[in-house]
Amino acid sequence: MTDIPKSHPRYASLVARERVANGVKKGFTSNQGLIAQGRGECFDYLLGERTTASAAAATQAAAALLLMAERPVLSVNGNVAALVPEEMVALAALLGAPLEVNLFHRSEERVKLIARLLREQGAEKVLGENPDATVPGLDHARALATRGGIYDADVVLIPLEDGDRCEALVAMGKKVIAIDLNPLSRTARKATVSIVDNILRAVPNLTEQTRLLSKETRADLEKMVMEYDNQKALAGSVQEIWDHLDRQFRVG
Repeated sequence: MTDIPKSHPRYASLVARERVANGVKKGFTSNQGLIAQGRGECFDYLLGERTTASAAAATQAAAALLLMAERPVLSVNGNVAALVPEEMVALAALLGAPLEVNLFHRSEERVKLIARLLREQGAEKVLGENPDATVPGLDHARALATRGGIYDADVVLIPLEDGDRCEALVAMGKKVIAIDLNPLSRTARKATVSIVDNILRAVPNLTEQTRLLSKETRADLEKMVMEYDNQKALAGSVQEIWDHLDRQFRVG
């Protein structure tokens, strides 16, 4: 990886680019993942490269939802593996949940590489190498799922995910938590809870919230989820973009 000084004003963004590019070189991230990373970076600029109030509220609701789940599962694709493998393993360990590899541009080699990476980071249960079920309504490799994993989950975390898979999982009756920097995307609009934040911030924040809320009663967790309104949170994200732009370009 390029030696990027921490004093560089674009340090975090440049490190993320390097991680995704390195993932392509190592074979677990697709070339298309580079495009997805650039698109997300654009929205992070618009948000001011910070965790906003609406993202913080969504993170709390997501943590409560995961803690109430009977069968939570965390989905991992190539970009997630490149950017936050250690953080995803830590969240899975905290929840006692499996990680399941799922790829749009699927090859068995890529699946095995990501599964190996997650195990090297300490993951105890990694699924996806031997899918034995399909998600109804999907006609590509994203339909593949594992019984005892995503197929049977009641709550699924899908970072950096396509909208059609998000919608299909919701149609199966699952609660879906998305991490997506674009508040206008179909993924963000269809998910149960959408965290509009950079995954480099979102997963550690979600882990910390999960740790903090683990002491709360189920009634309190249910109240947090009931009071959360995803469409309101997304509208808040759009407003936060406008407010940030207004601050940047205000004259006088």
